[in-house]
Amino acid sequence: MAPVPRAIVDAARRLNGRDGIQAIMAEALQRRRCTPEAIERELVAAAHAGAALPREALVPLLGGARSVAEADAWRLWQRSGLPPCQWNVKILDAEGRHIATPDGWCDEVALAWEIDSREHHSADDDFGRTLARNARYVAAGVVVLQTLPAWLRSDPDRVIADLRAAYATALARPRPAVTVEDLRR
Repeated sequence: MAPVPRAIVDAARRLNGRDGIQAIMAEALQRRRCTPEAIERELVAAAHAGAALPREALVPLLGGARSVAEADAWRLWQRSGLPPCQWNVKILDAEGRHIATPDGWCDEVALAWEIDSREHHSADDDFGRTLARNARYVAAGVVVLQTLPAWLRSDPDRVIADLRAAYATALARPRPAVTVEDLRR
């Protein structure tokens, strides 16, 4: 028996692919078994052979990504030259009602980026929730870009071009009265 961060680091050091490492780390984060900072502390404490790839895999997760696809998206955003993006933050409308928690959020222009896979968004209930989420974005005046996870690797230049175009569209209109939920309250 080992604490979750230690078990993750031990397993990650035995893997040789970034995706597999990110997948086990993201699973623990999504299930709220630990924080990315706890994994980072364990990696620092376990500074021996085999820690370089887990450290690299952890960077997007420390930035807020919570899946392998979001980590791919995080890396593309870094290459895009666009202003900072927040990951998995709650967006509220002018009355303080929850709109959505986009995968990526550029607060400067109120641009949401959703990485929507067929697997997680095409079942009847999931598809309906995705449509309702998109309707809330539109009602609040948020520009939203939806991207399939496969495109992040198969056509990254097109995805970056789409991001820049969505940003330009968001910049060209008045920023809507939406906010990021302050988790310090």
